[in-house]
Amino acid sequence: MELTPMQYKDYIWPHNPRTYTISYERKVAVHKVPFGRYAMQDLGLGRRVMRGEGEFYGEGAYEEFKKLASVFYHGGPGVLLHPVWQSANAYFVELSLAQEPRKDYVRYTFTFWEDSSGYKQKLEPVVKTGTGGGQSTGGSVPASAQYHTVVRGETLWGIAQGQGITLGELLVLNPQLKNPNVIQPGQKIRVR
Repeated sequence: MELTPMQYKDYIWPHNPRTYTISYERKVAVHKVPFGRYAMQDLGLGRRVMRGEGEFYGEGAYEEFKKLASVFYHGGPGVLLHPVWQSANAYFVELSLAQEPRKDYVRYTFTFWEDSSGYKQKLEPVVKTGTGGGQSTGGSVPASAQYHTVVRGETLWGIAQGQGITLGELLVLNPQLKNPNVIQPGQKIRVR
């Protein structure tokens, strides 16, 4: 099974990182009461943290790491598309070299924190207006919308490449997709 490449903002990993871990956190407060007892209060879910380790190898490995580092330096959250887990709005909070880099081999570690504050109930597609060349968002599907029917073995990433658009643009056109790694043969995917 070929997995979709990991993507954050506009950076696409040339090959997926070697290891991933994800941790979920729940905030719980403990209050001491008389006679050695205590009461616990559930304060809700905390952030999800995704950590991993990867490597770039071959000619241009260090240059590829520098591209990833430049994404790290641009602040603010972005969409993290992971080959297995549900996509998430996340902050890129750590990027470390795991050994002395070489031109042809770089081993690195990374950490993302999920940002749940910016979620919307549904994504609004970006629609180009015909007059001024600007863009607006709207909930209606234009009459010129085009669709692709999924065939066995296809991935959203492959469909996006075939249509000449990014995976992020494809996901904006298809807000009904909750997990970009799960599509079914016969499913209609909007591509324009």
